[in-house]
Amino acid sequence: MTRILLVEDETDIAETVRYALQAAGFEVDHAPTGGDAERLAVGGRHGLAILDIGLPDTSGLDLCRRLRRHRDLPVIFLTAQGGEIDRILGLELGADDYVTKPFSPRELVARVRVVLRREQRGSDAPLRRAGEFEHDAEGHRIRFRGQPLDLTRYEYGLLAALLQRPGAVLSRAQLMDRVWGDALESGDRTVDTHVKTLRAKLREVAADIDPIRTHRGLGYSLDSEG
Repeated sequence: MTRILLVEDETDIAETVRYALQAAGFEVDHAPTGGDAERLAVGGRHGLAILDIGLPDTSGLDLCRRLRRHRDLPVIFLTAQGGEIDRILGLELGADDYVTKPFSPRELVARVRVVLRREQRGSDAPLRRAGEFEHDAEGHRIRFRGQPLDLTRYEYGLLAALLQRPGAVLSRAQLMDRVWGDALESGDRTVDTHVKTLRAKLREVAADIDPIRTHRGLGYSLDSEG
C-alpha cells in the first residue's frame, strides 16, 4: 500500500483530502508545516508527496527542493494562486502535477494514481548507449561523456524521449504528450524552458557541443554523437 505525504496547513482541506485518499486505499501522513513534513519524510517511506505551495513556515517549492535532496520523490503541488510563475517554478523543480484550489478530491485521487502509474512504469531494457550518452531506463539515470547528469524529473523525461530516436525530430506536442501527458495545463513554453535548462546542464559537462538541435517551426532532435 502506497503511503502519501500530505503537507497542507488548512485543516478542512487536509481532512477532506486525507479521507479521499484513504477511501482509495492509500495510507496518509499529514503535516501542517514544512518542518513537520521533513520529520515525517525521514526514512523514505512515502511513494508520493502532495505539497501546498503556501505553508506557514516555508514555501512548498523550497520544501520540495529539501525533500528531493535525498531521493527523487514524486510531487503534486496544491496552490490557491494558479499563476504562471508558480507553474513555471513547479515545472523547473520537476513537479509531476499541479492542482489549483478549489479542486475535486476525486480528481486529485485520480491524478495521484496517474503519477504513481507513471512512476512505476519501468523499462526492462538494459543500459542503452547512444553516442556520448548512456541511458539506464530502469534506474532513470543518464550519463553524458561518462558523467552522470543531475536532472529534474521532466528534464530526464525530455532527454529520454529524444534518446529513444536519436536524430528524429519530435514536435513540441509530441514531447508534451510523452513527457508531461495530461498532468498539467502547459504549452510550447514548457518544452522550451526545459530544453534551455537541459542544454545548460549538458554544457557543464561539455561546453564545446550542443547535442540538442532546434528545428524552427518543427521541434527538437538529439545528435547523440555530439
